[in-house]
Amino acid sequence: MGPLAGIRVIELAGIGPGPFCAMMLADMGAEVIRVERSSRVPAEFPDTPSSDMTNRGRQSIGVDLKNPEGVETVLRMLESADILIEGFRPGVTERMGLGPDVCLDRNPALVYGRMTGWGQDGPYAHAAGHDINYIALSGVLSMIGRAGEAPTPPLNLVGDFGGGGMYLAFGVLAGVISARSTGVGQVVDAAMVDGAASLATMFATLRSVGMHRDERGVNMLDGGAHFYDVYQCSDGEYVSIGSIEAQFYQELLDTLGLDPADLPNQMDRSQWPALKEKFADIFRSKTRDEWCALMEHTDICFAPVLNPSEAPSHPHNAERGTFIEINGVSQPAPAPRFSATPAATPSAPPHPGQNTDDALAAFGFAADEIVALRASGSVA
Repeated sequence: MGPLAGIRVIELAGIGPGPFCAMMLADMGAEVIRVERSSRVPAEFPDTPSSDMTNRGRQSIGVDLKNPEGVETVLRMLESADILIEGFRPGVTERMGLGPDVCLDRNPALVYGRMTGWGQDGPYAHAAGHDINYIALSGVLSMIGRAGEAPTPPLNLVGDFGGGGMYLAFGVLAGVISARSTGVGQVVDAAMVDGAASLATMFATLRSVGMHRDERGVNMLDGGAHFYDVYQCSDGEYVSIGSIEAQFYQELLDTLGLDPADLPNQMDRSQWPALKEKFADIFRSKTRDEWCALMEHTDICFAPVLNPSEAPSHPHNAERGTFIEINGVSQPAPAPRFSATPAATPSAPPHPGQNTDDALAAFGFAADEIVALRASGSVA
């Protein structure tokens, strides 16, 4: 089930954005085989699934990638695969014997997806880094935070998952479309610094026309505006307001009991700090639930700020099935949704090497070959 049914993906196990990309592909129906190092395969598999939700929806095999027979096993699997995903530093897979030249020689239509922070070249290419570093270099981190304060790391969503995993998923699927029409595969160089920069394209536009300053926390969309921010309620909880358009702003003022005739123009930036204080005083007069009763289902552009424990049970999320349970564990459902080829509920994440025999058999390995590979230590 799912729009990617029939797509075969080999994922060389890594952390963060690579597994997230593989999860997205698996959520949409692709057959994804995660290749774990044999040293990570436990002697016995626990009765409960792995706890890493980003590894859901796929099988896992254990392979000794320092063993030539192990490398050959992966290359043989790639002969019938559409996509390979790897997230090592530049040059690592080449040293393994699984670089792009070798893999594309075995399967000329293969799409070879490479996930790094800095990219395959450039002065930083071989340096270690994390999400915070990649979004810093892209110019994005400098834009996030309150006025007069240091930049605020937005978890690791912008680099690892937005600019990284999602761009890699987009890239390898674009590569598959090209390969299916041309018969020629290629390498996809997905760098988090590139993806984070791309995510900020709209702000490049706003800066070019003078609508966004480099100073943090003074702009319309970064918490500088009184009509686009979060406000604390009397119970210590928060609500979010995004009343940008004039008609939405008017409805907000009506609900807050404010007369626009008594206020400065909405877009007068010099008055935003004072108006934020006025709004903050009003929002502190009621609880979050009381504001929900007044503002939900209106055009104010309002939503309560929910924590991760609250979000799954909110009536909107519950009705849409935005969160699902897999083996009793609540987690985000596959997204987006398709009318003709809906995605199935993903299987629970496997433990490293849990599906070695079944996965190899599906790729054409005979039972005696699998026994021989295990005996040689090539697979676990």
